[in-house]
Amino acid sequence: MKKFIEGSMAVAEGVKICRPLVVSAYPITPQTHIVEHLSQMVADGDLDAQFINVESEFGAASVVLGAEASGARSFSATTSQGLLLMGEVLFNIAGMRLPVVITVANRSVSAPINIWNDHSDSMVIRDSGWIMLFAENNQEAHDMQIQAYKIAETPEISLPVMINMDGFILTHAYETVDTIGQEEADKFLPPYKPEIYLDVENPITMGPLEEPQWYMETRYRIQEAQMEAKPIIKRVAQEFKEQIGRYFGGLIDTYRIDGAETLLVAMGSAIGTIKDAIDELRDKGEKVGLLKIRCFRPFPNEEIIEVLKDVKNVAVLEKAVSLGASGIVADEIKGALYHTPYRPEISNFFLGLGGRDISKESIIEIYNETITKRQDNIFVDIHPDIVEQIKIR
Repeated sequence: MKKFIEGSMAVAEGVKICRPLVVSAYPITPQTHIVEHLSQMVADGDLDAQFINVESEFGAASVVLGAEASGARSFSATTSQGLLLMGEVLFNIAGMRLPVVITVANRSVSAPINIWNDHSDSMVIRDSGWIMLFAENNQEAHDMQIQAYKIAETPEISLPVMINMDGFILTHAYETVDTIGQEEADKFLPPYKPEIYLDVENPITMGPLEEPQWYMETRYRIQEAQMEAKPIIKRVAQEFKEQIGRYFGGLIDTYRIDGAETLLVAMGSAIGTIKDAIDELRDKGEKVGLLKIRCFRPFPNEEIIEVLKDVKNVAVLEKAVSLGASGIVADEIKGALYHTPYRPEISNFFLGLGGRDISKESIIEIYNETITKRQDNIFVDIHPDIVEQIKIR
């Protein structure tokens, strides 16, 4: 059913049809509307679930860990400092192989305090063992919820999934979203029936102390599961296309790459603006296209190599920076290409930090700079006068 709704409501609608038994979250901007909608659904009897109020995001993550360990499909949502406060528990959830789904309304991290969008928060958690998906728009954010549970609950994977959507830009934007009906959802996503869960009749231990002779093998198995998740993510996307009729790509997606000599690489809501810029450049005869990374963990090395092998230039547009080092996504791409014979010129640009507007003109300027010279660690649209005014405190 087509609805003109806020992005947060689109997510809540997507979660509801997955029939979670436990929802727990702590309000924090710009995530709050997601769980507000879910709590209202529970109160109205539209969602048969326990909505558990907690005192912090650490508590919310702990609740869904315990619920999932008991065999209940669970959901939470958070952002920014809230996500970082969950950090310890997020590592535990992945280490215990619990298929929790969390939606993150991506937001910058303090200090200075800033409530607007970039990807600084989720990039901190990238090594925790969670599968990480990034939504381009609210339709994809809606569709990702049900796909995430199907991926996470695949027995041989059994890993948590983090769905990332840009805060405010998507969460608070109203768009027409084709929502999935409950009957369709039930056909696509079967009831959750874990093989291993806490049961007083058959007691087990989860998350025990592991000495050195066991711990390394545990991390190895999580790494294996991440790699084994790649074909599962692609398969679920294809099944979704066949059953629901929409397809956003599995691990990656591309736009106008035929004959392209330069590719722009990005994740999240900036994709729409980049497509507009590419259309304008293509109309002028420029050979440029887009590589959209939909799945950041596991990182789609093979798919990226296949797309980049015949291009001359690559511009990676990032909404987070590894301070003291370089571009996170750019370094991943360089690593993927290292053992191949392919050597495109890779430039990386930081833009949109703290919610700064990403304009079509900025994208075109990035393209022009990329084809003339290699650029490393370039902060786009920096104001030198403001930089000069900022003093060390």
